[in-house]
Amino acid sequence: MGQNPSFKVFSGTNSRYLAEKICASLGCQLGNMIVTHFADGEFAVSFEESIRGEHVFLVQSTFPNSDNLMELLLMIDAAKRASAKSIIAVIPYFGWARQDRKDKPRVSIGAKLIADLLSVAGIDRLITMDLHADQIQGFFDVPVDHLYASSVFVPFVQSLQLENLVIASPDVGGSKRANSYAKFFGVPLVLCHKSRAQANVIETMSIIGDVKGKNVILMDDMVDTAGTITKAADIMMEAGALSVRAIASHAVMSGPATERVTNSDLTEMIFTDSIPYTKGCDKVRILSIADLFAETIKRVIDNESISSQFII
Repeated sequence: MGQNPSFKVFSGTNSRYLAEKICASLGCQLGNMIVTHFADGEFAVSFEESIRGEHVFLVQSTFPNSDNLMELLLMIDAAKRASAKSIIAVIPYFGWARQDRKDKPRVSIGAKLIADLLSVAGIDRLITMDLHADQIQGFFDVPVDHLYASSVFVPFVQSLQLENLVIASPDVGGSKRANSYAKFFGVPLVLCHKSRAQANVIETMSIIGDVKGKNVILMDDMVDTAGTITKAADIMMEAGALSVRAIASHAVMSGPATERVTNSDLTEMIFTDSIPYTKGCDKVRILSIADLFAETIKRVIDNESISSQFII
């Protein structure tokens, strides 16, 4: 990277597995930072090396529980007080992103609150991936580099060499994302229409489009309880699909999700490693985004185009 400003990469506790892979891809050492825990659950962060005048990249996905977010906020504050030249939050999975608007009276817009917290703490830039809603970028007054997992998913889909391929979205809200893939591969788009009785509980689901004799790939940004995606797979197999695979960026996979995926008609479920998935399921395959983030960090340091690395 030539005579560019020096930089350091640090990681929060639960994203260390990914930060280590990013550093291996960059050919640098992961920075030394200590998180001290108190008996009551409070914790403190300290950088154990000088970061004065450095570009500091802080890797931490903000998946549940909220300790991950709090740890990141303390890391940002510590870096600011240690005279870092710039502070870049690297948040592969941006939590609270489903709270991006007021969809009923008297609710919080959690994503905007998190954006404000990060800004007040002192970030100069955010690097994230596959936000639940694109407009969350507008909640920030600092540059946001919004990456797409398509750069790892597209080669994977191509490697499957599936005939009679169709791309599907498990709900109408994800149709824009699925349509981008369908256009890229030049295949039909299928939608699922669902009505919910309440959050995380689906009442009815119907398929818009033809899946008979087709190999289906369901595209989504995250899988939480896996209720929607497994129901969609089961209905599509009943409708005569040859196979159904699901691809999602973030493996939230709460509660019964792993069991549902195991017992469903899904051939396999593909995630990135934006969130650590450790529950062990034969149908789950994890693709790493470490090289994608490492390349983006390089481009930020070198002031190069970031959008040029994306196919979709």
